[in-house]
Amino acid sequence: MQRLPLPEALVAQARSYAEGGATPAEPRDAATVVLVRPGAAGPDVYLLRRQTSMAFAGGMCVFPGGGVDPRDFDDELVERGLWAGPSPAEWASRLGCDEPRARALVCAAVRETFEESGVLLAGAGPDSVVADTTGDDWEADRVALESREVSLTAFLEKRSLVLRTDLLGAWSGWLTPVFEPRRYRTWFFVARLPEGQVTRDVSSESSSVMWAGAMDAVSLVERQEILMLPPTWLTCLEVGQYADPSAVLAEASGRRVEMFMPEVVADGEEFILSTPPAYATLMAAR
Repeated sequence: MQRLPLPEALVAQARSYAEGGATPAEPRDAATVVLVRPGAAGPDVYLLRRQTSMAFAGGMCVFPGGGVDPRDFDDELVERGLWAGPSPAEWASRLGCDEPRARALVCAAVRETFEESGVLLAGAGPDSVVADTTGDDWEADRVALESREVSLTAFLEKRSLVLRTDLLGAWSGWLTPVFEPRRYRTWFFVARLPEGQVTRDVSSESSSVMWAGAMDAVSLVERQEILMLPPTWLTCLEVGQYADPSAVLAEASGRRVEMFMPEVVADGEEFILSTPPAYATLMAAR
């Protein structure tokens, strides 16, 4: 199994947890979306740099995403015909969970992407997608969603839109290590930037945003010009192996998510972070 070196602060945190025998924090379900677009040398990815004041991953570059909201479990969204694309049952198979959780994760993925980037994976019907979300009225709706003033279901009904779940692809699953005080069970999705839409720097949780080639982002981390948590860096590395967004989505169409939790292990006098075996070849080439 290939491994990643750990910052000293994280090693100290893991050691303190092990020595104290504390009870692991209960992980919260979350969804994150790797937005991709054609780049000069493979796919570009959209990144937000989190505010350094954030309790979790402060200062890190991340993909749009966040925790599942209780209203994301609203089954009326499906019952009212606001869901287009693969069924919740099919998503449950892809994501490795039950149907209610799968439905909530897909809703959270779309909602959080809109809240944090202004990109909306929805359309007037199953074969259309919103072309522009930059107007003041769209911004008012985004803020209302972000503040939990309205639910995703209410927003879609107001706009006469359906959720385009077929625009998402399942990619991977990561569970925060047991020694972290804030833990998330995060499902990673991929999605192509819809034609006509643009990303906007609108999230209150980020200090800056950028589009970067997936492999360029990997190099920026290696040169310590930006910071990323290992799952984000590894996802950029993996996505960067594909020629374009179409190839990324084609790969995602056949994936079934298996949740992975990194562990801190000793390697001689060093402590290292375990990673899934599937990444070993990619990491060995760096």
